Amino acid sequence: MDTPDPKLMLTQMLEPWQRSVADPGLAQNQALFRYLEDYAQTDYGKRYGANQVKDIEAYRRAFPIVSYDELKPTIQRVMAGEDQLLLSEPPVGWAITRGTTQGESKFIPMTPKDLAMRVSAGRAMMNYVLQSGRFDLFAGVNLNLNFPSRVGTLQAGERQVSYGYSSGIYTKFVSTRTPIRSVPTQDEIDALGGGKTQTDWDARFELAYQKCKAENVTLVGGVATTAVFFGRFLKRTHGVYPKDLWNTQIMTLGSVPGINTKYASSLRALYGPVEIREIYGATEGMFGQQQDERKAWVPNYDLFFFEVQTRTGVKMLHEMQAGELGSLIVSTPILPRYRIGDLILALQPPYFRCIGRQRWWTPLRYWLDEISTFNLGRL
Repeated sequence: MDTPDPKLMLTQMLEPWQRSVADPGLAQNQALFRYLEDYAQTDYGKRYGANQVKDIEAYRRAFPIVSYDELKPTIQRVMAGEDQLLLSEPPVGWAITRGTTQGESKFIPMTPKDLAMRVSAGRAMMNYVLQSGRFDLFAGVNLNLNFPSRVGTLQAGERQVSYGYSSGIYTKFVSTRTPIRSVPTQDEIDALGGGKTQTDWDARFELAYQKCKAENVTLVGGVATTAVFFGRFLKRTHGVYPKDLWNTQIMTLGSVPGINTKYASSLRALYGPVEIREIYGATEGMFGQQQDERKAWVPNYDLFFFEVQTRTGVKMLHEMQAGELGSLIVSTPILPRYRIGDLILALQPPYFRCIGRQRWWTPLRYWLDEISTFNLGRL
């Protein structure tokens, strides 16, 4: 039996993304009509006539832009067992956010189709391997610093619903489909419980250290701030930095703006001369990832449907002009025309940055950070 060609395999896995970046208009039309088939099976989609929508303009006329607060009553009913209100298939889990600025977490259902799409979280790593030829990355392991996939349960009507963090749920269900092993396993992380105190995180970090200290850690993925905290934990507790233990090739990180500017120097001080690749995602989905050395991400046009609310009105994400700001509106397999609450800055096509949450001071803070890091808006 022939050994699979890893270069060919990666090329085939990345081709849909690269094709969509070359022709985002076509890719967005295809993504929308895939979703409309799902929406037509739900009460929400039927209410807005999903099966009658023939083009993007008709979609905008039929479906309103909604926030989490507007969907919350429907989501609470889905949690209680009325799946058909919003879902075309039963959920495999419920993802919780790490808390909004108001301190209240959001609950988002995750379905099999939604989970399969989250394999795109590996695109940044796979693209790096393909471009660099560093196929030896797959001989190592991914240092798993993800949040727990199971945090607790709540009573929703007559139903007991378990919930956890989306990154942990993704790793638990999908990591076997990725070409690199994650250590510690998500089950080992979950066994420590869902606490959020410093003691809880120290226990997770100690688990990661004990499981990985003798491993060849070639990849670190997850939340950028968690990676920084882990590096400091190792120095404080064991007197070593990650760079003293491993020759890590690449870090694929998300969840905060400024990964390649504000956080890069701290990450390299802890982990050594690693490549850093940003992933742009949220509890609701993995929306884009860094394509190359340029400090910005490229959307997954083949997977999600992207609109933005700008000063001049609603337009497609790929229609934005360089320097333009907009509030992201995303359609996912579960959520039609959902306002994420993130401000997106368009750069030279096909590059974008999420500069933070939709607040009046966010652009000011972004430019202050650009000045303080001497990046000054550069790609």
